[in-house]
Amino acid sequence: MGVLPYLVAGWILLAGCYGLVTSRNLIHAVGCLAVAQSSTYVLLLTVGYRAGATAPVFSDLPTDAPVVDPVVQALALTDVVVGATVTALLLALVIQLRKRHGTVDPQRLTGLRG
Repeated sequence: MGVLPYLVAGWILLAGCYGLVTSRNLIHAVGCLAVAQSSTYVLLLTVGYRAGATAPVFSDLPTDAPVVDPVVQALALTDVVVGATVTALLLALVIQLRKRHGTVDPQRLTGLRG
């Protein structure tokens, strides 16, 4: 398979981190964080890939047939669910921040007041 999928995962991570660092909008920052987190999907798919393997459903396969690792598939699915939950929570926090402070620019936000 090679090193290309690892490079793609690293490039996606760097693109998301660059957008996160240079963002002047919190909604854009949440989107960039989601992009950076999606690099883990590519990485997990790369780790779990086996050439010529099938899905790990053993009812119709011979016992010596190559199958992919079901643990990696479960981790990827869990990663998707956690990523969606974190993104939804951060967007809800940005909405509340916009209601209270009137801006989503991180540099224009005032300090916490007691």
